[in-house]
Amino acid sequence: MSDAWFAGLDPDDTESAAARVREGRADAPDDWPGRAVDAGFAGDTDDYYDRLKAATTAAAEAAVREAERAGDRQLIHAVRAMDDCDRTANELAERVGEWAGSLFEGAGTGVEGARAVAERDPDEPTERRVVSLAERVVDLDDEAADLRAYIERTAPEVAPNLSALAGPVLAARLVALAGGLESLAKKPSGTIQVLGAEDALFAHLRGRAPSPKHGVIFTHEYVRGTRPDDRGSAARALAGKLAIAARGDHYTGEYNPEIERQLDERMATIRARAEGEDDE
Repeated sequence: MSDAWFAGLDPDDTESAAARVREGRADAPDDWPGRAVDAGFAGDTDDYYDRLKAATTAAAEAAVREAERAGDRQLIHAVRAMDDCDRTANELAERVGEWAGSLFEGAGTGVEGARAVAERDPDEPTERRVVSLAERVVDLDDEAADLRAYIERTAPEVAPNLSALAGPVLAARLVALAGGLESLAKKPSGTIQVLGAEDALFAHLRGRAPSPKHGVIFTHEYVRGTRPDDRGSAARALAGKLAIAARGDHYTGEYNPEIERQLDERMATIRARAEGEDDE
């Protein structure tokens, strides 16, 4: 009975039982409830199943905690937090600009305008509130910058090939949009190509818009910097290599410079073709 998950365990040691459930295996099926009762681990069959439920629940919770601590999950939290900070800072900066404009001559707008307001020395309660709000904008903008720096350090460790091709921030965005590195690695290149363009894609499927050529990968220089007529080809080429990069990062974790070299060659071909057509 040495392969029983409960063999030699204290019935109240749920943590060890959870580890056995996660890591153990038996060579063949058996009457585990009966064996547990015979061994004194459980008082009866119902007691056995109660203890098994507790062990499996604890094992599942441990697996979730482990998955949530994974590097790709941390990247997802970081890039979403960065976007939240950016969005909120800009929204509050608009409010600061409107409010400060009614109190201070020459008050600027945007985050930089809020930074200038935050440096003022308020003379009365209303000015103090505006300056305080401007300070919150500065804090959020600084936090967004710190999060970006964290992503730029961390993404190459989590997804070296993806980061090399897309840059750390875009790599993190793709991982976040896919729901994780494993999920991204399992997606076809056509899906990766339009990640972030879900609204446009759904509109196309309803017959209300043309098919989108690209999603968030538009921010990549190889797509954004290519003439409009060739952006579809550029997006397909980039998405194809991103799919290969994601698979390499998930299944091996080893950097392969050949992927980047092949993408550079493909993009050179696309752009050379465009230049040739322009010369004609």
